[in-house]
Amino acid sequence: MALDKMRNIGIMAHIDAGKTTTTERILYYTGKIHKIGEIDDGQATMDWMQQEQERGITICSAATTTYWRDHQINIIDTPGHVDFTAEVERSLRVLDGAVAVICAVDGVQPQTETVWKQADEFHVPRICFMNKMDRIGADFFGSMNDVHEKFGVDCLALQIPIGEGPDFEGVIDLIAMKEIRWHEEDEGETFDVTDIDASRLPQAQEWREKLIDMVAGSDDDLAEIYLEGGEITNDQLKTAIRKGTISQSFVPFVMGSARHNQGVQPLIDAVIDYLPCPTDVPAAKGNKVKKDQMEEIEVPCDATKMPLGLVFKIQYDREMGPLCYVRMYSGKIQAGTQIYNTNKKKRERVNRILRMHANKSEPCDSVSAGDIAVFIGLKFAQTGDSIGSEAFTVLLEQPVFPQPVISVALEPESMSEKDKMNETLEILSREDPTFTSHEDAETGQLIISGMGELHLDVLVTRMKDDFGVKCNVGAPQVTYRESVSGSGTATEEYSRVLGGKENTAGLTIEVRRLEKGEANNVEIACKTSEIPEEIVESIRHGLQNALDAGINYGYPCTEMGVKVTDIVYNELTSTPFAFEACASQVFDKACNAATPEILEPVMNVDISCPKEFVGPASSQLSQRGGSIMGQDSKVSGEIIHAQAPMANMFGFTTNLRSATQGRASFSMEFSHFQVKVGGLNRY
Repeated sequence: MALDKMRNIGIMAHIDAGKTTTTERILYYTGKIHKIGEIDDGQATMDWMQQEQERGITICSAATTTYWRDHQINIIDTPGHVDFTAEVERSLRVLDGAVAVICAVDGVQPQTETVWKQADEFHVPRICFMNKMDRIGADFFGSMNDVHEKFGVDCLALQIPIGEGPDFEGVIDLIAMKEIRWHEEDEGETFDVTDIDASRLPQAQEWREKLIDMVAGSDDDLAEIYLEGGEITNDQLKTAIRKGTISQSFVPFVMGSARHNQGVQPLIDAVIDYLPCPTDVPAAKGNKVKKDQMEEIEVPCDATKMPLGLVFKIQYDREMGPLCYVRMYSGKIQAGTQIYNTNKKKRERVNRILRMHANKSEPCDSVSAGDIAVFIGLKFAQTGDSIGSEAFTVLLEQPVFPQPVISVALEPESMSEKDKMNETLEILSREDPTFTSHEDAETGQLIISGMGELHLDVLVTRMKDDFGVKCNVGAPQVTYRESVSGSGTATEEYSRVLGGKENTAGLTIEVRRLEKGEANNVEIACKTSEIPEEIVESIRHGLQNALDAGINYGYPCTEMGVKVTDIVYNELTSTPFAFEACASQVFDKACNAATPEILEPVMNVDISCPKEFVGPASSQLSQRGGSIMGQDSKVSGEIIHAQAPMANMFGFTTNLRSATQGRASFSMEFSHFQVKVGGLNRY
């Protein structure tokens, strides 16, 4: 398939805005599935995991390939729940364009803001599909204005509605200047295109004028024709809209009701007409690995060049093992050939290449630049690894995932289950980088950590149902962090006789608190030219381990700078082991001199409830130490924006429902760490 005939798109939105339903309709109309599956019946093609069908939410971003108007569209359906933010982020990293699904009733919802910001970060051009136009309270222009106000983007209406809410009949296409209505009897597969009714013509002309005005403002050629009063053809208009969408000068809007099969074909047309192909977006940037340094280079999307791809997702399959989802940026990889994993510095064999359709697949001989496929047979690959050849060792930027904020203890039901449980945990943490596990040094318990209660609940259920692990789960615990409030200096000398050989080391370090949000930093600020490289590495390693192990409570350190100011090295007695041990001791000493403190995670909480329940909902939050940051009014009710400590939010769902007669819901997302008042009990 020629690159200009390819689209790599993602469907992103708030939970319940209709992403998966929209994807189902796209697959149906492009002939990929022959029966529309409904989420409400647990039959959606893209939600193929048992838990997704039971819960009616998307957990894994499923990938599928379909065809429309001789174009290949690779679609990734991403989750809308904040606990699965990592799934959205890793998908956006490899997409060329995105469709943002927005609910016409609720407008911009909290998770829409999160995914929109992530798309901005990765410079992903997008179009918007205003869904649920047939629902009571639907307001196309109001919701479009909401997008404009919240994100500061220019919104370009390509259609306007014929009626709204229960009176929604169809749309007026402002480019072709025609009315479109879908037929209910064949599930919207056919539709009527008619001339615009005289009563609606003035409004249609007004909005077409606005459309031309905005597009001409971002395109010099079109502006010239427009100012000279010339006739702008539809093809010229489409070309200019495509250019403006890719350069993100504006965001085009189409609309419909995916659940009732209205408006999906024009959305697929808009994907082909206005979203970029792999060569329309800037070349991917990578770091070429040389002996001692990295050189930043651009990787043009060209199938004739050296092969280079990024593993952006790993999914485990019982029969085939790990499925590695790969976006190819350059060259071509054939099934049965050997590739080189640049991150792991290992060679691996690609046994098979598959093109996925949700949970079904078809084999391919090869995959080329610009395309997305699944590799079978990679044993070492992890999310974020760059794969290619030893002659072209380039590291594509690795995705950075948020740190887990909630933990639970796991215990196998019997010792025979322990190995199976550890094996399963390894598989799940390869799949999901925001899921981690470690053994508590003091209690010997196995602790798993994730992004929220739902996240851990889903993972534990998968362990039990999909992998057959029998285990007991403890109550959720908050994952705290440790840091220092000031700065401190310490010197430590280490001397031990081990196996009849003396081991010595000496270090002086300074520790200090960094700015909020800064990553930990280890710096060696003294002369190291006469010290062997392995000694310097062992000092770094020892200090890094000390940061991970914490100061007094065993929680990882955050926002800390460590500077080594002096190294006492003896050629005859100093060993890497001695320096690693010395680094750990001097770190504890310096931190305790710098006033250590415990930090707790604070969450952004968004509560959605009817007007009459704002008081009780706010009161529930205040009782848990939350502070109200603001409030938005929507057609469907009020949205309260607040922040609250994670430790106080367990079981909040039950209390909120009781106080609001079950009519309020909330979503939570990690915001920042703050000093915990009163510290922690040690035991």
